[in-house]
Amino acid sequence: MKRTETEPNPVLIGTTPRTRRELLVKCAWIVIWFLYLTGPIGDLIDGMSPAHEVLGCAGLLTFVAVYFAVVFRHVVHRAWADKAAKAAVVFIAALAALLASVLGPNWLVLFTFVCVAVAVTQPFRTSRWAIPALTAALVLIGMRYEDVRSYLFAYALPCLLSGFAMVGVQHLIRTTKELREAREEVARLAAGEERLRLARDLHDLLGHSLSLITLKSELAGRMLPAKPEDAARQVADIERVSRQALVDVREAVTGYRRPRLAVELAGARAALRTASITADIDAALEGEHQGLAADEEGALAWALREAVTNVVRHSCAGRCEVLLTEEWEADERRYLCLSVTDDGTGPSRGGGHDGNGLSGLRERLALAGGRLETGAAPRGRGLSLRAYVPIGSRPATGTGGTAAA
Repeated sequence: MKRTETEPNPVLIGTTPRTRRELLVKCAWIVIWFLYLTGPIGDLIDGMSPAHEVLGCAGLLTFVAVYFAVVFRHVVHRAWADKAAKAAVVFIAALAALLASVLGPNWLVLFTFVCVAVAVTQPFRTSRWAIPALTAALVLIGMRYEDVRSYLFAYALPCLLSGFAMVGVQHLIRTTKELREAREEVARLAAGEERLRLARDLHDLLGHSLSLITLKSELAGRMLPAKPEDAARQVADIERVSRQALVDVREAVTGYRRPRLAVELAGARAALRTASITADIDAALEGEHQGLAADEEGALAWALREAVTNVVRHSCAGRCEVLLTEEWEADERRYLCLSVTDDGTGPSRGGGHDGNGLSGLRERLALAGGRLETGAAPRGRGLSLRAYVPIGSRPATGTGGTAAA
């Protein structure tokens, strides 16, 4: 099962606009609903009595201005105070009732905008009864006009459904914000836990060694110049302990620096998103892979990094597919295959000459008992890179692949 990443730099739901373009997009989503005002505008164009025309023009302009102001402020996260928002909603509701009562049935569409404003600005405990009440008011006013009684539902149903649909959207926005905040908190906690783990490991590695070096240095200092031979033995011990400490630190740092698939996957997502390349990423990459040793996982992680780097830099692609499958070879060995395929039209990178990056990747995979294959994408457009590494004899879970006999 693949998961498709969304387009880069989207106008994220529930976020404050970060650029002028995002602000214009959000405003467009507000303004597009003004197409429903064709009925009232048509009445004004067709001609009305002078009094009604003045009332209609002034009332419509006032209604649109207040509605846009209150909804726009909530969209850009600079919402009015609760009392001010409530007063604005009550005002446009009264104005909608007045205009629909005086100017005709075409003005009943204003109640739809009022329901949307209620859903956007008010909590659910208020909107759950306010939206049906506004719909009932629309029906009561509409019953005054005999020519629309037979299809009054055409006004009432959009009013009711638009209001509760916007209630659902607001709930989605709140949930998305909470999820985004939870992810940020998890990331902060993970970073803090990693720092604590690094501190513990360094303390365990160096604490005893440095204490021993300090003790032996003091002892050697007291032995000089009376016992130079004993002092020399202490100095030799100091050298041995310090060398062992250096070896331990190097091994620990090597473990920290070893690439992980999960880490490289996050980097690949970010790189593709920044380059405006849609990513189809296999969900198997998210799981644990039993039987995959650290060296083999590191080789696959390097392969993912190199492949995505090539896609971003050279492919001119619009889409990149990343798959992880389990395959059996003719020698009865089981392999994990990482496949990165793009639809680019950039310079060929598989025509018999590898750059330094792919040459180094071949060597890394060979050291892990794997291999690298590159060639044209299955659809004949773009490049396909496949990195194979062997895995143990235990059944692998979470790979999401199918075994090929």
